[in-house]
Amino acid sequence: MNATKLLIVTSEFPPQPGGIGDHAYNMGFYLSRAGYDVSVIADQRSVNGEEEIVFDATLPFKVLRVAITSPRFKMYINRIRLLRSIITSADVVIASGKFSLWSVAILGRRQSTASLAVIHGSEVNFTNALLKFSINKALQRFVRIIAVSQFTKSLIPTAIQKKTVVIPNGFNSDKWPIDTTTGIELEGSPKLITVGHVSERKGQHEVIKLLPKLALRFPDITYHCVGLPTEQKACELLAKQLGVADRVFFHGRVNNAVLKLALEASDVFVMLSTVTTSGDVEGFGIALLEANALGIPTIGAKGCGIEDAIQEGKSGALVTLGDAPAFEAALGNLLASKDLYAKTSKVWAEQHDWDVVIKRYIVELEKIIRKT
Repeated sequence: MNATKLLIVTSEFPPQPGGIGDHAYNMGFYLSRAGYDVSVIADQRSVNGEEEIVFDATLPFKVLRVAITSPRFKMYINRIRLLRSIITSADVVIASGKFSLWSVAILGRRQSTASLAVIHGSEVNFTNALLKFSINKALQRFVRIIAVSQFTKSLIPTAIQKKTVVIPNGFNSDKWPIDTTTGIELEGSPKLITVGHVSERKGQHEVIKLLPKLALRFPDITYHCVGLPTEQKACELLAKQLGVADRVFFHGRVNNAVLKLALEASDVFVMLSTVTTSGDVEGFGIALLEANALGIPTIGAKGCGIEDAIQEGKSGALVTLGDAPAFEAALGNLLASKDLYAKTSKVWAEQHDWDVVIKRYIVELEKIIRKT
């Protein structure tokens, strides 16, 4: 009997960083390992495409890349053409990312292809009324929807929620190299760390705002930011204005070996995510689980998908943005119970291992397949 053919259409994909891409990669990898015939459509994001060529050659499934073109809208046209040419060969199409949702909803309906949408947060939280209407219309055309958190599910209309199931993001325990020898030396004590694009959504600026008061209780406190320096200059200026520039360190994008050592050297992982004016929002927060898996507790912001990524009192703490006393109390508690949190954080992360999470995806996929 031939294996079921799955086509994953995603707005991001490794080796370039991004939560949606990380999710799509693991979904493809573990479904392939479970016996499905997996193909992926994704954009090329490096200038010459060499990173993607090297990375894709290591995968147990096929990745079809849409080459970078100028002007950029041509990439969208080329992606639609590619999708149209192969969509009928798939038994189920899985869409992840806003443009993927639109294109699969249109072409999948036209070809009567069974389709599954994965929603993360920002793509269903547009502040623009027309964009929000269009994405909701697209979601109506999918057979089934998977939301990565209860928060994300709450962002869509009640009628669409009826065909939506929540499956939390997974952590890939194979991500970390076994042997690591070189890393980042982190100064300070305690050492706070955030991993992710330096951006408004990830909230590095919110942590910097807290440092002046935190320094009164923790004189040697430092804050380390790992990730693409998208809005680094703005954060550097803020740190300088607040007189804490010597406590804030930016390390840029690093490989997994270096990242592992940086996390292990830190004391608390922090993600005080904010909702941007365009509606960009954190739908879950895989990076928090990655820290937990190494025994590092987390502090995250309430009011977004991070609430699903943190088990209060076990893997870390949730605080309201701007509540400096609450953050200070949470940090003090985590540091005072560091050994206990090192154990309970790992237990929480293990519950989100992709080996566990993928079984829930397979249940939903088989429901779709049986109906077609």
